Amino acid sequence: MGLDNPIHIAFLLILLLLVFGAKRLPEMGKSLGAGMRGFKDSLSGGDTLNAQQKPAATAASVATAAPVLAPVAELVPAPVEEPGTPSAA
Repeated sequence: MGLDNPIHIAFLLILLLLVFGAKRLPEMGKSLGAGMRGFKDSLSGGDTLNAQQKPAATAASVATAAPVLAPVAELVPAPVEEPGTPSAA
């Protein structure tokens, strides 16, 4: 009882036509297709240029595009109390 039955698909198409109207359905199809294309491009890397069209990255462009990172504070281990020692609290 899935969408493999042609009657179910026809029923859904008629229902969509009644709910959204004949003018709105082509717009929805175009936007759905554009969204699917965008999703596919984002999964495949988003590049639509061929290897011949890609500009070569120079050392200067890579150096300026690298993010500036702040120094990370060094982690200092907490002092370990021995079982027989009285606590300072």
